[in-house]
Amino acid sequence: MDYWFLVAATLFALLGAVWGMVAVHRGRRSRWTTALMLLVLLCQLGFLGMRGEARAACPLADRGEILVFLSWSLTLFYLLVGPAYRISLLGVFTAPVVVVFQTIALMPGVLDRNPQEVLGGNGWHETHAATSVLAYGALALAAVAGVMFLVLDRQLKEQHLKSGLFRNLPPVRELLVSLERLLWMGGVLLTIGILAGFIMPHDNAALGHLIAAVAVWIGYAVLLGVKTVRGLTGRRLSLATMLLFILSLGVFAFI
Repeated sequence: MDYWFLVAATLFALLGAVWGMVAVHRGRRSRWTTALMLLVLLCQLGFLGMRGEARAACPLADRGEILVFLSWSLTLFYLLVGPAYRISLLGVFTAPVVVVFQTIALMPGVLDRNPQEVLGGNGWHETHAATSVLAYGALALAAVAGVMFLVLDRQLKEQHLKSGLFRNLPPVRELLVSLERLLWMGGVLLTIGILAGFIMPHDNAALGHLIAAVAVWIGYAVLLGVKTVRGLTGRRLSLATMLLFILSLGVFAFI
């Protein structure tokens, strides 16, 4: 049953992406994207709830569950940030990322089809895992906002001012404000996750993962520090956010 929740979530996300792109191409706002992404969130919660019950722990025991949890986090932050800042088009950029992550999770061998109960669980370990993946959801959405800014910047430079995409893109200021706030939210959650990682019982096998996580944290701390103290242009901030997120995915190689 949990498998079909994930299939439904992926199909709703695909529909949201296609519907949104068609609406933008026709020069209209995609009013249904937010509703479809809400359905995605509900299906993701159904999947994660059933997996959590089977695991008797936070469902982050295999790479498939991590990808779905990350997709849920990404969807959640979109629903919290996008409509609040009137950035409905953010869902058009977010939905394809959710589709890609969940499609990978659905591939044979990625998701454990018969989840077993996790024995010897630890509260600090679950805090570390959950807050870290939540942080990645916020940072992933910040990277998506960075892509949107670069698209808007290019549209302006090439003077494609009458295209459907340009007319529906949010104001630059709103986009950059949401990007920076997502970076701060992701940074705070990542800090909590790393602190929990050091407190939880761990062996030498987890050392590489913690070192990689700290390196990612330092990267984002430097980015936010430079932005706060010296300032960064929107283009540089967007490029740095995208590059850092892509590099930070290397942490999952140590899991």
